[in-house]
Amino acid sequence: MPRKLLLPYKSVFSHFRAPRGLHDSLTMNAARSGYRVFSANSTAASTELAKKITERLGAELGKSVVYQETNGETRVEIKESVRGQDIFIIQTIPRDVNTAVMELLIMAYALKTSCARNIIGVIPYFPYSKQSKMRKRGSIVCKLLASMLAKAGLTHIITMDLHQKEIQGFFSFPVDNLRASPFLLQYIQEEIPDYRNAVIVAKSPGAAKRAQSYAERLRLGLAVIHGEAQCTEQDMDDGRHSPPMLKNATVHPGLELPLMMAKEKPPITVVGDVGGRIAIIVDDIIDDVESFVAAAEILKERGAYKIFVMATHGLLSADAPRLIEESSIDEVVVTNTVPHEVQKLQCPKIKTVDISLILSEAIRRIHNGESMAYLFRNITVDD
Repeated sequence: MPRKLLLPYKSVFSHFRAPRGLHDSLTMNAARSGYRVFSANSTAASTELAKKITERLGAELGKSVVYQETNGETRVEIKESVRGQDIFIIQTIPRDVNTAVMELLIMAYALKTSCARNIIGVIPYFPYSKQSKMRKRGSIVCKLLASMLAKAGLTHIITMDLHQKEIQGFFSFPVDNLRASPFLLQYIQEEIPDYRNAVIVAKSPGAAKRAQSYAERLRLGLAVIHGEAQCTEQDMDDGRHSPPMLKNATVHPGLELPLMMAKEKPPITVVGDVGGRIAIIVDDIIDDVESFVAAAEILKERGAYKIFVMATHGLLSADAPRLIEESSIDEVVVTNTVPHEVQKLQCPKIKTVDISLILSEAIRRIHNGESMAYLFRNITVDD
């Protein structure tokens, strides 16, 4: 039996030739591999921000379907190939927070299993950010959500004005915490004609740092409301008295500690002069507006003739529009990190500042591997 001649590996396949146009198509596909922008919202009102961002980027919104089945389950279907691409998921948080969270998780997991290269979540308002500290026998829900997002497949997050800066430490991947203060400062300078006669107000001592940052940039005075009517997060029980102390506990004579006085707030005072001036209250979130309405009444009594409220995230839950309309507040200015078109129809005092510009620029820079420092110029930790 004659021996077979073993040809070199290259010569075995030398007679195979790729079909005409295959190399060109592969080259074109490699060049096209870039980024896609998807919206994880199932409601039309929540996709407005995503449309504005894609218009600024000159891109089309990714083809996907997000809906709730009759039994309440969320279903996500990706209608195009995302293999090897950077995917940006824009998710604004409407009133139904838990549904929005599930939409984001399911879409991220669907993109992960579709072999997307990187999955970046664009979440302007990060939900559950107020539950970032231990309270009694509760839990740090914000940490749980961060772990769920990582498990679902997210590799990066773009957000804005986290309620606590320390929340960034909950994530196992990069977090870009953008600031809305430049847009709100621009609104003050352009839309309030006599803003030079204004004073920046912190409605509680906890918001004094943010107010001071605004006052220094605008070169205005600063006022702080302090008193028994204010209830801040620092005043809430944090579980250090659990389990309860024993009544008949014996203490060694040498270890007796001085008796600690119970914490009591003084009567309401306004530290700073607001008489005959415009009062601008600044904060990061305006949700339950009772504290803002009470602060406005106090400032009105102290002589402020016009009162503005500036905040990044306008959640405006429950009866917030009605309470604002009936209060001494002249205008509430928030950004479009959260959809609030219904609230604006109920209360003409609510104004919106568009922040899609900085989000679209952040997307472009992350995809191109450029530095994000430009977006944080003249920004301090207190903003």
